[in-house]
Amino acid sequence: MARDDRTSADGAFEDLDAAAFAYFDRSAAAASADERATLRDEFTIGCLTFAGRLARRYRGRGEAVEDLEQVARLGLVKAIDRYEPGRGSFTAYAVMTITGEIKRYFRDKAWGVHVPRGLQDLSLAARRAVAELTGELARTPTRAEVADRLGVSEYEVIEAVKSSRGYAPMSLNTPVTGGDGSYEFGDLLATSDHALESVDDKITLSMLLLRLPARDRHILALRFYGNRTQTEIAAELGISQMHVSRLLTRALTWLREAMLNDVLPPWEGTALPDHHGLELTSRRDDGVLIVRTRGELDRDTSGRLRAALHNAVAARPERVIVDLVGVPLVDAAGVAALLDAASAAELADVGLCLTGAQPYVFHVLKVSGLAKLLSEDKRR
Repeated sequence: MARDDRTSADGAFEDLDAAAFAYFDRSAAAASADERATLRDEFTIGCLTFAGRLARRYRGRGEAVEDLEQVARLGLVKAIDRYEPGRGSFTAYAVMTITGEIKRYFRDKAWGVHVPRGLQDLSLAARRAVAELTGELARTPTRAEVADRLGVSEYEVIEAVKSSRGYAPMSLNTPVTGGDGSYEFGDLLATSDHALESVDDKITLSMLLLRLPARDRHILALRFYGNRTQTEIAAELGISQMHVSRLLTRALTWLREAMLNDVLPPWEGTALPDHHGLELTSRRDDGVLIVRTRGELDRDTSGRLRAALHNAVAARPERVIVDLVGVPLVDAAGVAALLDAASAAELADVGLCLTGAQPYVFHVLKVSGLAKLLSEDKRR
């Protein structure tokens, strides 16, 4: 089949539209898929010079020309595959498709830091406006003048200028030569965070504080966070200064031992029982079964609580009251046991109420979905 399109010395088409019409005519008349693929490859090769010219329009913007040519060639292939003969000039369609692909590359791939597309477009428009106004005014334009040219606010111009710095940010590994030798840019910004080493200790201490009785935690907070004297604390709590001193010494001694040992030491005070034990007692009074708990509700003790509450519900009283006044701590396992008991009580049509919860325990139960079971006198 004779070719009626002409090419230049480097193989590029001299008349791209004529070459396109000839290609699509031949492709439509081709007898096989292999013949159509061969025609497509020949036409694409003849258009590469055209795509390269469009790519080189965008050189000098921080991207390698070779990369831009690859993007332009990708746009060329899309234009060839998507173009519909009879709907206008192929050249115009290819220009729009290729330039759109290049602009999309700059917008989505070339920026070193992610910047919203709107700010990317505005930063490019601001750069062009500055260049145009500099030529017209023979000086650097003000932000107000740039904003007026673009029809936006000065704040938007400031944001656009700031965002443009995200296109090619300076690397922290950039060499910097100083009087004492060579450094990297990151060395001049970084500082030693001495508090980082104490993070583990602070997390451990915060968990241990939750295991202290509420009054002891309050005294520690007044002394070390409120910077109150022992005399002031004693006056606020209505106890003697010597008693405050004893309470502080006991709490600090327990915290120090707990921080230094893998196993928690026993608490010598009367308000907090040994955390390994759980005391459960029950009493029935006029159709109401009261279950009193004393100790921590955690993974080690939640099984006993779950069994005790199931037995209480199985006895079919009118109401089951769980007295939590002696419980200083409830973890996820304890909450799960209480939720399980609530479900069992609902199925058995037995009322279930939680009462006497200390402030910390009350908050845990409230945010865990047990607020409706807490007695009215303890609601916050």
